[in-house]
Amino acid sequence: MNSWDQLLDLLPEKWRQCLSLTVPAVLQQVQELRVRQGRPILAYGSLGELVLTTSGLSPAWQEIVVAEPEHVRHLLATISQSSIYALEEELRSGYVTISGGHRVGLSGRAVTENGRVRTLKYICGFNIRIARQVLGCARSLLPYLFDQRGRLLSTLLVAPPQGGKTTMLRDVTRSLSYGEGCSRGYKIVVVDERSELASCYQGVPQLDIGPRADVLDACPKAEGMMMALRSLGPEVLVTDEIGRREDAEAIEEALHCGVTVIATAHGSSWDELLLRPALQELLSQGSFDRYVFLSTRQGPGTIELVLDKAKNPVSV
Repeated sequence: MNSWDQLLDLLPEKWRQCLSLTVPAVLQQVQELRVRQGRPILAYGSLGELVLTTSGLSPAWQEIVVAEPEHVRHLLATISQSSIYALEEELRSGYVTISGGHRVGLSGRAVTENGRVRTLKYICGFNIRIARQVLGCARSLLPYLFDQRGRLLSTLLVAPPQGGKTTMLRDVTRSLSYGEGCSRGYKIVVVDERSELASCYQGVPQLDIGPRADVLDACPKAEGMMMALRSLGPEVLVTDEIGRREDAEAIEEALHCGVTVIATAHGSSWDELLLRPALQELLSQGSFDRYVFLSTRQGPGTIELVLDKAKNPVSV
């Protein structure tokens, strides 16, 4: 069963029928499906913005399909398996991970308690992020992650939003876990705060991250890294989208323990990274051995530049 087969089971019949009229090659380029009650249903991916019409996804806003209230109720019921109260912990974070590893961001009215969000109600907006793995996409990246002696290097992957950094990081994890493109397999702990890297559903990875990888799912990055160091004995720590000061402190602790760290961060250049206060200390200390800058120039995950810790370009 592919990604869309799983998602179609969740959607109202009318939407399924319309989506089934879309050319499969177009459907496979979609990364997000945006649903807002009373408004058109939009899809985003490498082809840009598409709108759901009675004849499938299209760039032309003609005969559009609108998310009616009964359709929104149906979608919420299938996502929650008709028990929204069972999802209260997930709703506090604003998203739910469903079977297949797809992540559904939710919008509605926040219910607060002592100044913090306790749950959401009157949910009427959904951002369905489609879990799709691109096996082998990091093959060209792997040689940059080792030095001449074959030592695995701590690496920061840097890219703008939807630049392919999470997809590349996932495939790096899978490759190192299997021992593909390297001399052996590595013991890895994935701290997956947003349930995107392994796309766990009820604790079980829905995407292939290899046989030697453990996952701390929906766990705050800094806390998860410390938990991993204390109890899981990783050779490699993997985490996505660092940016807080506590993330940087946990990474420093891991490096001092001799653990390799492979992570990602938002940005398009070295200068952009330096604007992030939490990253400045990591960068100034040369905590990472490699900095890989990615773009969408030739599709998400295009390798633009690789620097060593002294900011010298690296070639292989």
